[in-house]
Amino acid sequence: MLQGLRVIGVAIRSEPRVFTVAVLSSAVYGLMTVASSSALGWATDNAVLPAFQKGGVATGTLVVAAVFILGVAVLKALGVMGRRILAGVMQYRMQARSRRAVTRQYLRLPLSWHHRHPTGQLLSNANSDTEAAWAPIAPLPMAVGVVVMLVTAAVAILVVDPVLAIVGFLIFPAIALLNLVYQRRLSPLVMRAQQLRAEVSEVAHESFDGALVVKTLGREDAEARRFQARADELRDANVAVGRVRGLFDPLLEALPTLGVLAVLLVGSLRIEAGDLVAGDLIQVAYLFTLLAFPVRALGWVLAELPRSVVGWTRVQDVIEATGSMEYGTAALGAGGPARVRFDDVTFGYVPDAPVLDDVSFEVEPGRTIAVVGPTGSGKSTLTLLLARLVDPGKGAVLIDGTDLREAERGAVSGSVALVPQQTFLFDDTIRGNITLGLDVPDETVWAALRLAQADGFVSGLPSGLDTRVGERGATLSGGQRQRVALARAIVRSPRLLILDDATSSVDPQVEKRILHGLRDGSADSTVIVVAYRMATIALADEVVYLEHGMVTDQGTHEALLARCEGYRSLVTAYEREEAERAVLGADDDTDLDTDLDADLDTDLDGEPGFDTDEEVVA
Repeated sequence: MLQGLRVIGVAIRSEPRVFTVAVLSSAVYGLMTVASSSALGWATDNAVLPAFQKGGVATGTLVVAAVFILGVAVLKALGVMGRRILAGVMQYRMQARSRRAVTRQYLRLPLSWHHRHPTGQLLSNANSDTEAAWAPIAPLPMAVGVVVMLVTAAVAILVVDPVLAIVGFLIFPAIALLNLVYQRRLSPLVMRAQQLRAEVSEVAHESFDGALVVKTLGREDAEARRFQARADELRDANVAVGRVRGLFDPLLEALPTLGVLAVLLVGSLRIEAGDLVAGDLIQVAYLFTLLAFPVRALGWVLAELPRSVVGWTRVQDVIEATGSMEYGTAALGAGGPARVRFDDVTFGYVPDAPVLDDVSFEVEPGRTIAVVGPTGSGKSTLTLLLARLVDPGKGAVLIDGTDLREAERGAVSGSVALVPQQTFLFDDTIRGNITLGLDVPDETVWAALRLAQADGFVSGLPSGLDTRVGERGATLSGGQRQRVALARAIVRSPRLLILDDATSSVDPQVEKRILHGLRDGSADSTVIVVAYRMATIALADEVVYLEHGMVTDQGTHEALLARCEGYRSLVTAYEREEAERAVLGADDDTDLDTDLDADLDTDLDGEPGFDTDEEVVA
């Protein structure tokens, strides 16, 4: 309850003006609702009863009664409009503010934090959790405003008849007790339901993201069962929440009605005793009927508080997450290829398990460096450090002598371009995927496409640069997607271009032309390539060889072939395998020819084998 009130307090402090006007509109509604009881009581005593007793009533009295009732109704309608519109404005503003805060935090937090949190959960935090956090805002101004109605009605009842007031007010302790039980019962159920919403979203996201695997391996039924299991749990959790709310709401509705019945019963006895007139009883009964509405309005807010607290807690977990990527004030060089240095860099995704261990090497400006190593040696992690998607646990990554942690916001992304292994394209045009909102002329885009060897297939597309590529570039092949991603990096004229096996889906001839183009046309860039193919490595000026997260050797391709056994074994593995296959194939052919000659010789000597010339021919 206190947590829920704190969440509401945050909303009020965030939107004080909108909340104040909404509450005033609701207060007008509440006052006019109470005033309608006075109008009804006045009309009963001065128009209705005289009409029955005398057989008629003055026209002026009827006009006054009509104007009284109509004026109250108009003001009441204006109050309803003001509170509903402004309550909606307040709620949607708070939701938008929370979504922006969560999104900014997602962008601020390092990649390592995102690796620890499933995408489905992050989507749930930004969507359903923010909606749940501010769900009580819609009925809040009405609930606060009708407190005025509640107090005014209570005072009016006390003025009319204190005995009836005491009888009717007995419902409030019952309501307070009912709400206490309700909050304690509902909170854990709502917490479970919100968590299951995130899990359902996570399973759905994984299934859609892995559609190719699901389809090709025939896992549709298994994925459907996995999703159904989570969906069934969510259904059951929501049903459990609905049961509690279904029990609470009727009881909340029934208590004010019981109060009205008690007032009518006691009031009838007091009229018979001569202590009360009929008009006063009608006014008091009507006021108690009105009390049911503010009680319900408060109940709506109270009913949403458990879910609001859960949503707010989950959103705050994101907003208060640590591990942010801090920025300094240093600017990186303005132009020309970058100088890169790793200075005793150690990094691990989990404690005490370094992926890179005391890595040190330097790359001169304008050079093309191939980073080579067996699987798991830390090559991709090295590229993440260069692009400052993660920070080293020890040591420093420097560009032009500046530690990347000291660079100002945007400095690294303005100087470094990374083309990762897994290519991602947006559901946009070719142009949109390359420029990503930058104001780049088409001539520059085409130049980048030519360098990435993508101009040929792009020009052959139905709408050229304006062709939409579908979600994740589904209408393009893997090699085409890689070349578009490469053009996206090139068009920014980076001072440091990093290719993390970025041409693995491209055939060797096209890859060779791309790498030759980069080598000849990237004089203003330092190029670091994570490479596996011998042809790619041979084009580099220098090779950095990683093994077990450490730099084992550095030098030219020829020098490493001569002196580094691990490097030689790795880069010549494919050629050795091809040579061994060729030798095995030759041996098999020799054995076959020898056996056939032996068979033929045996037959010619008259031994068992072919019996006739016709059989030999056959």
